[in-house]
Amino acid sequence: MDNKQETKLASIHSLIDEVMEQTIAPSADQTDRERIFPKANMQALAEKGLNGILLPEELGGLAAGYKAFSVIVEKIAAHCPSTGLVYTMHVEAADAIYRFGTEEQHEKWLKPVQDGWFGTTSTSERASGGRYWINTSQAKRTPNGYELNLEKSFTTSSGYADFYIIQTGTPDKVSADDLSYFIIEGSDPGLSWGSWDALGVKGNHSSSLTLQSVQVPEESLLGGEGAGRSIVEGSIAYLLGLGSVWTGLAGGIVKEITTYCRRNHHRDIGKSLGDYQVIRALLAKAVIQHKGLTAWLNQLRDEIDQQLNRGLDKLHPATQQDLLSFKIHASETVNEIAQIAMDITGGYGYKIGKLERFYRDARAGIVMGPSNNLARDILAKQIVGLSDDLWEETS
Repeated sequence: MDNKQETKLASIHSLIDEVMEQTIAPSADQTDRERIFPKANMQALAEKGLNGILLPEELGGLAAGYKAFSVIVEKIAAHCPSTGLVYTMHVEAADAIYRFGTEEQHEKWLKPVQDGWFGTTSTSERASGGRYWINTSQAKRTPNGYELNLEKSFTTSSGYADFYIIQTGTPDKVSADDLSYFIIEGSDPGLSWGSWDALGVKGNHSSSLTLQSVQVPEESLLGGEGAGRSIVEGSIAYLLGLGSVWTGLAGGIVKEITTYCRRNHHRDIGKSLGDYQVIRALLAKAVIQHKGLTAWLNQLRDEIDQQLNRGLDKLHPATQQDLLSFKIHASETVNEIAQIAMDITGGYGYKIGKLERFYRDARAGIVMGPSNNLARDILAKQIVGLSDDLWEETS
């Protein structure tokens, strides 16, 4: 990293720390308890220019790269994983428009991001479960563009996003990977959404999204008909963002239990929790696991920026595998750390509060698409050379 990039990253650290202290951290508990969508957090991030973290300066962005994006997500998720996921999906959507869209689409959908507009991607369908890249729905061609009639099973920010990147089959779909993406305005009258009351990350509103007779003009097709596979395979922000969320949450848990061990005493025998070997061993285990996550994440996000800075169109296959591997590892490790937190804090951690919320939030990572069992199978097939085709029929 050169001096200019280091200076930019240091500035971004300062900006996100300010937003965290003033807005995101103070509202995190209420966001969860009352299932409040964190729109105010997204607005605060936009006011610092952070919602355009990957966008070029001519579009109002910071052009800071994927490492800076990952750092922001990690810091957010240490306090509010719901906001971390909403932010991840927004950056993923904006990045897709920038990388695959036209100049007109850049002007229409990305310039307003600096004023607080935010988006999300919408891919998952009930029929294909965790394989969010498989769609049974299909666009219909009309004289003026396209018509969409479909239902997505989970869409982060549903009902709140200013724009949606919708994945579906092309009108003349001939194969499972014959997909197209469409940009839909959030105020479209054909959109409706379900309610969201989940075990954890209660603020990200990942409910169903229904499109009924949604009319899409030709100019809102992203990347051309059939470009869906390239968009899926070219995605970076999604998996990197997920890994960063669970790493950030792991750090938030470690910080909380470290403080707890230092401040709590058994007054009857005059010992602090840190005086017990079993407690120290558990705390050390959590710290070591978190340090392992941060080391791998730092290496991974550095590799990503280095490869793209060399002008590569997409990541090296080994790096793509590492992104998937890290999603699995980070989501499972944060759950182990959350369990350690319960073991250390006992009834304090179990009652309604920050650690209880973190424990619930951590569970989401294991099932988030692709779920870890599915992701392991994809990874293992690639490792042994069976297939690297996501659209091939699963056995």
